[in-house]
Amino acid sequence: MTVADSVARVHREEWGRIVATLIRVTGDWSLAEDCAQDAFETALARWCVDGVPSNPGAWLTTVAKNRAIDRLRRRATEASKMQEVGIMAGLEGVDEHEVEDDLLRLLFTCCHPALSLESRVALTLRTVAGLTTVEIARAFLVPEATLAQRIVRAKAKIRHAGIPYRVPPGHLLGERLPGVLAVVYLLFTEGYSASSGERLVREPLAEEAIRLGRLLAQLMPDEPEAAGLFALMVLQHARRAGRTDAAGDPVSIEDQDRATWDHESIAEANDILRRALGRHRVDRYQLQAVIASEHATAPSWPETDFRAIVRAYDDLARLDPSPVIALNRAIAWGMAEGPEVGLERVELVADRLPGYYLVPAARADFLRRLGRGESAAEQYELALGLAPSEPETRFLERRLAELTARG
Repeated sequence: MTVADSVARVHREEWGRIVATLIRVTGDWSLAEDCAQDAFETALARWCVDGVPSNPGAWLTTVAKNRAIDRLRRRATEASKMQEVGIMAGLEGVDEHEVEDDLLRLLFTCCHPALSLESRVALTLRTVAGLTTVEIARAFLVPEATLAQRIVRAKAKIRHAGIPYRVPPGHLLGERLPGVLAVVYLLFTEGYSASSGERLVREPLAEEAIRLGRLLAQLMPDEPEAAGLFALMVLQHARRAGRTDAAGDPVSIEDQDRATWDHESIAEANDILRRALGRHRVDRYQLQAVIASEHATAPSWPETDFRAIVRAYDDLARLDPSPVIALNRAIAWGMAEGPEVGLERVELVADRLPGYYLVPAARADFLRRLGRGESAAEQYELALGLAPSEPETRFLERRLAELTARG
């Protein structure tokens, strides 16, 4: 692994923690992000000479902290001197091994109800997860410039409105939960299936989302929505070892080696899900977890209970009538009732998802199952032109090559 690769990996794993700690101590959002960015740029230069340190996160936090102290000392106005002395004392006392969770505090700050839901999610993915505006824009299906303006406005509103940097008291947690859960789920989604780049799975992101999801479930034990999201993420992540091949390319769930799945985690998630469902306040995260559970517990692909999956999608579509849910429901119908039915139902959804690569990919899969190789190949070609990441492109190319080889 090159130094650049190491810096990129540590950036994914440590960015949010470093920024969160600096914001807590300094109260200055821009200073925190600038100093964190300086630390990573310094690492890129220094590690080429000195090598990657044994604890990169601690090294970067120390460099970022020192950058913050230097910048505070250079500030000229006497009026701010006393305040800055106090901040510097706090920075000098920062312990990288503190138990308190700065990320959770930052998460709730980003998700303050004074911000729009879109701004909460975008800001947190940028600040906590360190995703680029390009990655977040793809997740939102909006132009990059629009997303960048949204983040700038959200930061300004936090600053001007004096939004506190804290986990809110118990009586305010309920109103803050939907935005926080949306952030955690999008963070997990980007880790589970990266929106771009050379890798399908970004495990540090997925694992960070699961860690935050566990904290939320513990913090709010009476909220089945938090438990449902946590169960969903654990169920999906439990299949990670079977989801890619040796080259890091996707493996269809139909072809995955189920012996590689983490069955202990699956059992844990199912137990959490059962308790959440027992509260009789079903939400979209619980329903998605039900679907993930059906896949995770089926002994094999042919033994999967697709009718149960269709029923869960029916309920989910009533709560979340989004076109992506509608497409997944159509695919589930095809698996339950046959590829002809699947094709018909995909066509009913296609107009709602222009330019979405999984529409022609779904058509291609059903056509392949029907033995209509030429038509399937045409749809794979369409999907290839729309695929967002290199692993997904290679997966579609492999499917197309298999069709061509069959003649």
